Amino acid sequence: MRALVIDRPGPADELHLAEVDAPIAVFDELLVRVVAAGVNPIDAKTRAGGGVTKAIPAYPAVLGLDFSGIVVSAPYEAFPLQPGDEVFGIARVPRTPGSYAELLTVSSLNVTRKPARLSHVEAAAVPVAALTAWGMVVDLAAAAPGQRMLIHAGSGGVGHFAVQFAKAFGAHVTATGSTRNLDFLRELGADEVIDHTQTRFEDVLSGLDAVIDLVGNVHDDTGTRSLGVLRPGGILVNAPTGSWPTMAAEAAAAGIRATGFKVAPSGHTLDFITELIDDGAVRVHVDRVFPLAEGAAAHRLIEEGHTRGKIVLRVTDDPADAAGVRS
Repeated sequence: MRALVIDRPGPADELHLAEVDAPIAVFDELLVRVVAAGVNPIDAKTRAGGGVTKAIPAYPAVLGLDFSGIVVSAPYEAFPLQPGDEVFGIARVPRTPGSYAELLTVSSLNVTRKPARLSHVEAAAVPVAALTAWGMVVDLAAAAPGQRMLIHAGSGGVGHFAVQFAKAFGAHVTATGSTRNLDFLRELGADEVIDHTQTRFEDVLSGLDAVIDLVGNVHDDTGTRSLGVLRPGGILVNAPTGSWPTMAAEAAAAGIRATGFKVAPSGHTLDFITELIDDGAVRVHVDRVFPLAEGAAAHRLIEEGHTRGKIVLRVTDDPADAAGVRS
């Protein structure tokens, strides 16, 4: 099969097309033909030598967590998902080859039916970012009516889902972003927006119940400054791995609850997210779509850190496109 691979960690140009052996599904796994693959910051970090590089068992390696595609084979005859069904989910890179390939195998726990109202390209933008946002906003911060929540980097891949989930569960949402993204944040449902290039959020906020920190201290000590806007007993949830190594000590000194977060694949939770999407309560924003062969360009773009929503690779043809159903 055709895949986008790396032969060693390095710059984006290490990504190149190659012919590799197709994966073989075992036990509860499905074999899926990938139509589109989402591009995430962890993909770029791993390609560059960080992320989960140390766990890659062999090269050439196929990266890519997010996917949307079509079932080729199911674990058994009565399994709920059968050949021809449209599905989306998360691959277990680097334990198995990823979604930057024409075929992948995936545990039945990590996959579910694709939202009906989304194309494969749109659906491939959902799993990692939406499950991360759900875990931070719903599971840990417990978004609810009357709660006041600050979401940093609200226009990014995780952030644009976090804003919408917080609003769907009734929270009052303040989101930070750059000047060009303020209207976008309002369209997502943010009650208040703060231009981080013009205003220090700690100058205008205080007594918040929760902070969803998608920046950490990699930029202007955003994480440290966030501790001061929380009420006693409030919670800060931080996601970018390695973005704030001193978080636990600083939070303890300030008397604030703080925790990191790492996404876990869950077809069950994706079912809830699919309902919100198909009901029109949550929308997906795809910033750019690249063909698989231009994966290096996609990685360079995501490393710039200014993406609105998600970047997606088109891996194989969407049958709906071929039938003229979608433009």
